Formats: sequence, C-alpha cells, structure tokens
Amino acid sequence: MERVNLSRELLHAPEVSRELKEHYGIDITRCYQCGKCSAGCPVSFAMDYMPRQIIRLLQLGMKEQALRSKTIWLCAFCDTCSTRCPREVDIHGVMEILRLEAKARGYITHKHNNIFHGIFLQLVKRLGRVHEGGLIVLFNFLSLQPFKDVLYGLPLFLKGKLHILPELVRDRGEVKKIFKRARSEGGVSK
Repeated sequence: MERVNLSRELLHAPEVSRELKEHYGIDITRCYQCGKCSAGCPVSFAMDYMPRQIIRLLQLGMKEQALRSKTIWLCAFCDTCSTRCPREVDIHGVMEILRLEAKARGYITHKHNNIFHGIFLQLVKRLGRVHEGGLIVLFNFLSLQPFKDVLYGLPLFLKGKLHILPELVRDRGEVKKIFKRARSEGGVSK
C-alpha cells in the first residue's frame, strides 16, 4: 500500500461520512476496523483492498481511491460482511453505492466486470434468480470468449450442477417491484 498524506485527505472525511449517512442511512464511522467482514469475505483473496480497508478509505475521505479499486467490482453481495459486523455497518450496501458511482464516473476497472454485473442483474430481474448456465453463456458471448468454459459445461450438466432451462420464482411480479423500488431509491443500475 502506498503512503498517503492524511492531513490533506482528512479534509474530505466528514463530507464522505455525512453523504453516506444522509443519503443512504449508512454510518461508516461506527466501523472500528475489527476485520470480521474481511475475514469472512469469500472473494477477499482476489481483492486489492479488503472490505474493512474500503470502509477505512472512506472514513479517511479517500473516496476516489475506493471508487477506483477492483474490490467494489468483485464483491459478491453475499452479505457475509454486513452480517458479521458487530457494529451493524452495511458494508455490502457501501460496495453497491460505490459500484454505481464508479460506473457513473466511468471508473470500471475491467470491462468484463461491467458485463457480468449487467447480465447478473438482468437474469435476476427477469427470472427472479440467477440461471448459472445462462449467465455463463451470455457472459462468454458478450465478453467475446464464446468457447472459454465449454469443457466444463458437459461434466457439470451430467452431475446435475448445471441446468439447461432456468428455474423461475413463483411471483416474478414481486421481483420487478423490488427492482422498481430499488431503482427509484438509486440502488440498482439500469
């Protein structure tokens, strides 16, 4: 990690904390860096900053650095971090907020992240859940690597781990309402 002049960066700290609290109801000042969020994160091995470090960057007013990290694109939104937080900081909510702002500013660290994110949300919106087979096929097609996972498809299908047709939830209208409400609150990308 690089050295940072904290006296300059701390000028923006109250502004970032206030913005998150006023607009989204998330109080990042409650985090005392215990690290339980990062210890439980299933994708932390691939992140450039652990979830607790993203929160710390925001506490220090270093929002630009958080927006440019690949961590916000790797977050799986499994909610392990927020569930484990003893101070009830909505860490995965922060990740989504940062992802949306990074996307709006064009800070997409890898074009495949944006493709995956878009397909994932569209499948959930249309089917009510993710269809893994559809996700893999669409992602590989749109990322111009159509044969990338071909060797894995048949063995997964034969073991019953991959289904050709998607399973649908009973009331997809409720899922659409959730997306509509989230969009009206600025929480879901289009």
